[in-house]
Amino acid sequence: MACEGEKTYDDTGACPVCHMDLLTTASLTPELSEIGHSESSIFNLTSQWHTEEGEKILLEELKGQTLVMVMIYTTCKAACPRLVADMRRIEELVAKEGSDDVRYVLISIDPETDNPERLKAFAIENSMNGPQWTFLQGTIHSVRELANVLAVKYKQISPMDFSHSNIISVFNAEGILVHQQEGLGVDNEVIVQQIIKTSST
Repeated sequence: MACEGEKTYDDTGACPVCHMDLLTTASLTPELSEIGHSESSIFNLTSQWHTEEGEKILLEELKGQTLVMVMIYTTCKAACPRLVADMRRIEELVAKEGSDDVRYVLISIDPETDNPERLKAFAIENSMNGPQWTFLQGTIHSVRELANVLAVKYKQISPMDFSHSNIISVFNAEGILVHQQEGLGVDNEVIVQQIIKTSST
């Protein structure tokens, strides 16, 4: 049985970490779903999201571009500012290489606080309001669903504070995960090269 990356279990049941049902490794083999996406594509998620502009979108509407995704919340004072700085640095380095078919997506893990107006203000405050940037507000359920796909763990530890994983994920134009960078203060060179490679194929 396979769960969370390359970690495997011998028995059926639920993952002891995230408590999701374990899948057989055979079921993880990419196949086309009824709507034309690989089974491992994030575009199979049908939840609706609000952008920082107040528009309603499905993740499928981001199809066709390389996606660089990270989960944050705007009131975070510890890890999130460093993740935001990493995203800005990655975008800057990728743009210098002439790769402009890339969308940088920041998803809030605090949808009750981070409404479109707050996300828009945060984008402007951080100079992330160009067309290559997208901020998303979902529901508590849709955020948890996407977090499970991204292998991001988070937990609310106070009314305004969360503990969470620090992971930046790269998806190809079909919504298939191709790379993840985990941690803070990591050298961005590997992920930058992966984004450039992915966006050129």
